[in-house]
Amino acid sequence: MMKKIGLIIVFFWFLPVLVLGQENAKVKQPEYMSIKGSVKEKRTRKAIKDVEITVLGKGTVTTDVFGNFKIEARVGDELMITHDSFNTIQYTIKDGQRIDIEVLDNPIEAELSPVSERKNKSRYQENLSAAKNTFKKDAAISIEYITNALETIRDDDPLSNNKKAELFESLADIYEYWKQPDLAESNYLLSLKNKYNTDVKIKLANARLESKNYQGALHTFDELQRSRLSSIQKAIVYEGLGDCYKGLQNYPDAIANYNKALAISQRKRLGDNVILLNSKLAEVLQEEGNIRDAEGFLDNSVQLAQQKDKKTSARQRSVAADFYNKSNSYGKEIQLRKEALQDIEDIEESNENEGPQAEKDNSLTTQVQNYKIASAFAAQEAYDEAIPYLEQSIKEAASKNDLIVQKDATRKLGEVYREKGELKKASDAFEEYEVIIDKLYIQKDQEISQAARFSRELAQKANRITTLEKDRALNEAKYELAFASQEIANQQSIRQQIVIYFLIGLTASLLLVAYLMYRNMKQQRYANNLLALKSLRSQMNPHFIFNALNSVNTFIATSDERTANRYLTDFSLLMRAVLENSEEDFIPLEKEIGLLRLYVQLEHFRFQDKFEYTVEVDPEIDINEYMIPPMLLQPYVENAVWHGLRYKTEKGLLSIRFQKATQERIEITITDDGIGRKKSKELKTQNQKLQKSRGMGNIKKRIAILNKMYRDKVDVLISDLEENAEGTQVKLMLKKDK
Repeated sequence: MMKKIGLIIVFFWFLPVLVLGQENAKVKQPEYMSIKGSVKEKRTRKAIKDVEITVLGKGTVTTDVFGNFKIEARVGDELMITHDSFNTIQYTIKDGQRIDIEVLDNPIEAELSPVSERKNKSRYQENLSAAKNTFKKDAAISIEYITNALETIRDDDPLSNNKKAELFESLADIYEYWKQPDLAESNYLLSLKNKYNTDVKIKLANARLESKNYQGALHTFDELQRSRLSSIQKAIVYEGLGDCYKGLQNYPDAIANYNKALAISQRKRLGDNVILLNSKLAEVLQEEGNIRDAEGFLDNSVQLAQQKDKKTSARQRSVAADFYNKSNSYGKEIQLRKEALQDIEDIEESNENEGPQAEKDNSLTTQVQNYKIASAFAAQEAYDEAIPYLEQSIKEAASKNDLIVQKDATRKLGEVYREKGELKKASDAFEEYEVIIDKLYIQKDQEISQAARFSRELAQKANRITTLEKDRALNEAKYELAFASQEIANQQSIRQQIVIYFLIGLTASLLLVAYLMYRNMKQQRYANNLLALKSLRSQMNPHFIFNALNSVNTFIATSDERTANRYLTDFSLLMRAVLENSEEDFIPLEKEIGLLRLYVQLEHFRFQDKFEYTVEVDPEIDINEYMIPPMLLQPYVENAVWHGLRYKTEKGLLSIRFQKATQERIEITITDDGIGRKKSKELKTQNQKLQKSRGMGNIKKRIAILNKMYRDKVDVLISDLEENAEGTQVKLMLKKDK
């Protein structure tokens, strides 16, 4: 009470200062203000774009796609609002409040709409085509075209969802090409949200595969198997499943799916796919240790590649050489690399004739193959044969500024000279190696900086598109609400009311029937409400609701209505979340943590002077991978607060921690330094003891049933925190779903 009186005295003491400060603020009000406003049609509330807002002698701005504008002006300035669809409007600024201009609907809009529609369609196609033509050259410019195309889509366009799906797919293709799989995945999802497309879903699965999210990709490919697919799509899906199982090191399933994809590709004569799948099968079989079958698939892929162009042949020979390198078959490796080297020299010569735009594969270069041939010779201790290939590799890498290969080849040359005993040459080679390392460090540092700038730029572009879509959805909802309200008002008329009242007055029998029906419906509604209330009471904790309402009553009794409203708002959020999850046996751990945070916040709101709390989540835990029974932790936290911390004389601490125990389990610890279970039991009444035993008994039964159904998913251990029986610790072990 004394504290409140002191606050009132301080308030009245500083009241003159506050008033004086406000008067000074009025005096010091800036001469220019930022005036915001909008221009819309009066009846439909439709925004009008490109309206010119002019402050005489100061400047002009135009409204955006949502009809909004912002301009710098002073009180007393006159605004001129002009547009082709309505007569010029003059408005004098009286204060800094928002200005919303309503104009009569455009009478010629219906006549011009086909022309406007064709113009918008043309702009959409032009921007989309430009984005597809530029995405391999400049990602930022291509994304800007996508943004411009998105702005042309009208809310009332019946094809708006199709266009958005097409634009988000193109945007995702850009991110996929520029190695941004996370952004690609999110935009493929947006495309599918607007319109389902099997090819887009396949792209989504491949984007997840590129991010090494093998489980997510596997789930998407598995869903695609249940869709209607063409033969080519089936081949792609089976290949994707094989890649997922390979990433998960499930080699038998990988081989099975690769074989299915290979069978379809052979039947449809998809030559490039057949070569690639033979190569993938050889790689998986090699990982399994089945070298004989692996060599058969590998030789088949090389023979098929020889029937293709030189680039395909060289690439497959290089893949086969890598295979033989792993199995220490250096003779076969060297032979294949020499054959590949001849093809690569012809390819590089052809690329020079085609000009700088010819697409190059960094792995198919003469310097790389020379280096690998030399490494194979060195592995056989044929050092004299290795040296010429190393020198040639260094020379070609230097001419092409390939510092990585130049570095590796120079280091290998030093090692070869050292093995031969030519220490002077080895020393020179290692010195040159150190120089190249310094150059490579500088180059990599620059590349990292450029990549960081590039990623930031793409993220900014993505945020702009996201913001545009959110603004569009918000304004569309506002327009629909305003239009619906106007329609309802227009539908009401005096004639309808007269007819209704006349019929009611004439037909007493109908009135009686209506009354009986009304009374029956009222009774039925009352019964339904009783059933709903009974269901709600069975899903909520009555003890918690009672305490919460008592707290609200206390806030209202102390004239703290704002605090009561705030508490009721948070309380309603928790109750809504509890009801949404009431039918589920398990919910994601992320949701449970959110509910727990909200509940602890409410308890702390009531007992701020009794305890502080912490909620810690181990960053190594992927909270989306774990499932937990809803509101399982809340009763333990409630016991800690109401039966432990509430009775403390000094301020206590409630700690909630989520820690990773093993790869398959996490440990959830709820610790309080309250008075302890023994002392709390002594302080309780008989009725309170009965309530607790029922509540904790229900939890134990619930956990027992769930563990029986889901194979020991949750373990609970309750113990005293200290030897003197003060404080309580609850440990729950939660097992990951398999």
